[in-house]
Amino acid sequence: MRQLALTTAQQRRLERLAREARRTPKAMLQFVLRDGFEACEEDVRENLAADAEFASGKSLTHKEAIRRARSAIESHARRHRQGLDGRHERLPLSRTR
Repeated sequence: MRQLALTTAQQRRLERLAREARRTPKAMLQFVLRDGFEACEEDVRENLAADAEFASGKSLTHKEAIRRARSAIESHARRHRQGLDGRHERLPLSRTR
């Protein structure tokens, strides 16, 4: 197996990335070797942003998102069945020319 040598700058970059990702440099290295520094740094930034958004209460749980979607669909279907949704007119079942 070949020996891997990182420059001092790459080692610092790996250590910083590992610290931000809450991983060890050794654990982070496998992702850097597979995906590259840029992709890993972008992934870590996006994950940290998502964690912050979730912690701020701006996001919904999957269960709540599904509940809201079903409620909106049921509300629309109810209006449509009652004829209150003016955007959709019922067409006759058959047309004669």
